[in-house]
Amino acid sequence: MPSTEPLRVLFVCVENSNRSQMAEAFARIHGGDRIEAYSAGSRPSGIVNPKAIAAMGELDYDLSAHDSKSLDDVSDLTFAAAITMGCGDACPHVAADHREDWNIPDPREMRPEEFREVRDLIEAKVKDLLQTLGD
Repeated sequence: MPSTEPLRVLFVCVENSNRSQMAEAFARIHGGDRIEAYSAGSRPSGIVNPKAIAAMGELDYDLSAHDSKSLDDVSDLTFAAAITMGCGDACPHVAADHREDWNIPDPREMRPEEFREVRDLIEAKVKDLLQTLGD
C-alpha cells in the first residue's frame, strides 16, 4: 500500500533568491498534496529577487510570500529528493534518497526574456522530477 505522506523535495542554490525559489513554487503548483516542497541556500541572500517574483507573477503565482532560507533551516529533515541548481560544491550534503544537479544558469542579472527562459526550463525539469518520483 503506497504511503499517504507527501514526499519532501528540496531545491538548493547559493542565494535561495531565484532558481530554487521558482523550483519550490513549481513543485507546489504541479505536485499538489503529494509533494512537500522546500528551498534553501548555502549562502542565502535574505531576499527573493524581484525579477523572480515578477516572472512567477506572470504565471499567477505569488512568490513574494516566500522567504530566502538557509540550509540550516532544513537540516533536520530527510528528503525524497534534493536538487541543486548548478551551484556545485557550495551546496553541502543533505539527507535525501535521490539527488540531482540541474546545472541551471543563475538568471539574477539576465534580461526579462532570458529570465523567463530559465523559469520555463525550471518548470519543465520540476515536472520531469515529479514524474520520476511518482513512478
